[in-house]
Amino acid sequence: MYSMPLYRPPSEARSLIIQVTEGCSHNKCRFCYMYKCKQFRLKSKEEIMEHVKELKSYYRDAERIFLADGNVLCLKTEKILELLDYIKKEFPNVKRISSYSGPLDLLRKTEEELTTIHEAGLELLYMGVESGSDNVLSLMEKGVNQTEMTLAGQKAIKAGFKLSCMIISGLGGKELMQEHAVESAKVISAINPHYFSLLRLVVEEESELADDIRQGKFHLLTPLEVLDENIIMLENIELEDCIFRANHVSNHVNQAGILNKDKEELVKRLKKLRESGNFIPLEYDTL
Repeated sequence: MYSMPLYRPPSEARSLIIQVTEGCSHNKCRFCYMYKCKQFRLKSKEEIMEHVKELKSYYRDAERIFLADGNVLCLKTEKILELLDYIKKEFPNVKRISSYSGPLDLLRKTEEELTTIHEAGLELLYMGVESGSDNVLSLMEKGVNQTEMTLAGQKAIKAGFKLSCMIISGLGGKELMQEHAVESAKVISAINPHYFSLLRLVVEEESELADDIRQGKFHLLTPLEVLDENIIMLENIELEDCIFRANHVSNHVNQAGILNKDKEELVKRLKKLRESGNFIPLEYDTL
């Protein structure tokens, strides 16, 4: 039914996943391992129809649908509109349709195209900002700079989408920790997304970043340094009524709140952990 591996955001755990593309059209990020084993491909109309037909036999009454794989917005606008219309007809009870969205795809589409896509039924987008630092974005080959990343997020919100943005703790390594924290806070603040999440960098063998670590070109943060970086980032962030989560399995410390309303308490809690001398983080295998 699916081309594996298959990924979706944690908040889409109970959503029906319709696989519209295979892989990621960018697929150059040095830290990312998700789609390295896949050749990017757009599924044909016939394939999607057969896929939906099979899914309907199990999940006819789906209320939430997530469109996979990595960046469905790379499709031509006409195809996206046709797809959304088809999905709503096949799943009349659907209340929310969402997908990942790369910044390059948002930048390539006009504001009018994005507004039309949103009005056609695509409600929520997940955009991996990863970092707000130009140096980190360049090092990781994200494909955009700080200004372009900010513009992409702002375009999505202006078009009416609910937007969820993600930053990866530790992505700047030891060398760029401070810059990564401060500049990421700057970009997230400028975008002012509806949802903001922090994940911790976990390096897999399939990523190019693994080679950099083995060659001594990139140095992972210690758990305490990740804590310090998170404190700096939160101290510098300025958001309005944004739902914040740092409860992914990769995180050393689970956090949740509304920014900036809960910012002071979130920072206070992290500092208390930092100064307690009893900080024992959950550990996950890395290189």
